[in-house]
Amino acid sequence: MSGSAAPLGPADRELFERACEAAGRAYAPYSGISVGAAVRARDGTIITGANVENSSYPLGICAEQVALARAVAHGVRPGGVGSIAVTAAPCGGCRQWLVEFGVDSVVFARGDGELAARSVCDLLPESFRLD
Repeated sequence: MSGSAAPLGPADRELFERACEAAGRAYAPYSGISVGAAVRARDGTIITGANVENSSYPLGICAEQVALARAVAHGVRPGGVGSIAVTAAPCGGCRQWLVEFGVDSVVFARGDGELAARSVCDLLPESFRLD
């Protein structure tokens, strides 16, 4: 992964804890992998989401997508999300969602269990944009 890890502050750790709480509400009967996400809007509001699986696997929804969709339902628009925390590294599709929403910082649990903070540009360089 490109880029170096940004230092984690108390706000990052708090957001990650909220993501961990959300993971406990995941619906993951097929994989058994519960993922949680917590979005911090620029106004400070925190909105959470958890993955929701479906027996028709492609219809499942990632935690990041649920959290961002819930943020939209609360009136947040692209550019209105400062950071997101996820209990696992975001998949490629979710990285594109993070680009779309102009998220500044992504806090996630790496494969070794350590927390990392990265910019979306570090996670998805040369991303697709319509503009």
